[in-house]
Amino acid sequence: MELRLSLFGIKRSIDLNRFARYRNAAVVLASVLLVIPLTVFLLRPAAVADLAHGNVTGAQALMTGWAKGDLIVLVRHVERCDHSSAPCLFGNDGITERSRRVAMGVGAHFQDLGLDKADIYNSPILRAAQTASFMFNKVGTGEDWLISCKGTMLRDALAHKVAGRNLILVTHSECMAQLTKDLHLPTSTLGYGASLFISAESPHTPRMLGFIEASDWPTVTTR
Repeated sequence: MELRLSLFGIKRSIDLNRFARYRNAAVVLASVLLVIPLTVFLLRPAAVADLAHGNVTGAQALMTGWAKGDLIVLVRHVERCDHSSAPCLFGNDGITERSRRVAMGVGAHFQDLGLDKADIYNSPILRAAQTASFMFNKVGTGEDWLISCKGTMLRDALAHKVAGRNLILVTHSECMAQLTKDLHLPTSTLGYGASLFISAESPHTPRMLGFIEASDWPTVTTR
């Protein structure tokens, strides 16, 4: 198909089929540019769920798993004094004075869940030991695998999990990120005193339930 034009005695013809081919190529290119990011978006790993702020389904899964003794919980130590201008409790590698109340508050929520069938371990680093002391009124000699956890966090956690008993690990942000990575989920740094919950109901296929930040426990609800 041709379009014939005449202007001031000058005649020109335009092949419209050629423009149609360009138009079709542009449509295909635009479609590809839209499909690629959409595919990446749909296939990306799901983010770790926030179990607080009215996430009823997530909170119910937590309560059910806890009652059955199926959970592994990683708890990040509370505020470290060498990264803060706040006064230290004691020890340069320990926690701040003000974060002692945070640890005790989180511990109270775990007490409400029930600690009668829970095994508690802590990293030997002072800030983790102090957190365990104020949070659970218990501190162990320390577990080196809760410091050197690169590539082994999930494996080591499952090795220490006793059937029918929840496992609480007071550790560090790096180990929490490693466990999330081991479960092939996107990693992010949780705040001081945050808790990360994993279901080990089936030890061969552990699954992430989600996290609760230290200040968000009051917003956890099952109804």
